[in-house]
Amino acid sequence: MEISGLISAVVIGIVIGILGRLVVPGRQHIGILWTLVVGIAAALAGTAVAAGLDVADTDGVDWIEWLIQIGLAALGVAALSRVKRLD
Repeated sequence: MEISGLISAVVIGIVIGILGRLVVPGRQHIGILWTLVVGIAAALAGTAVAAGLDVADTDGVDWIEWLIQIGLAALGVAALSRVKRLD
């Protein structure tokens, strides 16, 4: 992977993490760094899921892929927040 691909993956992961955090209602007990990590992981996993469902490459904006990524980020933020709250 080239450096430009890595940078774009991080930027997209940041956006996905923030959107995932906005979807989860209430206060999350995790910091911004964990939100970014969850977002990057959700972006990568969401791309793999979308490719598996054959919806990753469409004409125009890949809305279904974005929704999958945001949904995974919301699940990740909610799960991590629950674990951190129990600490």
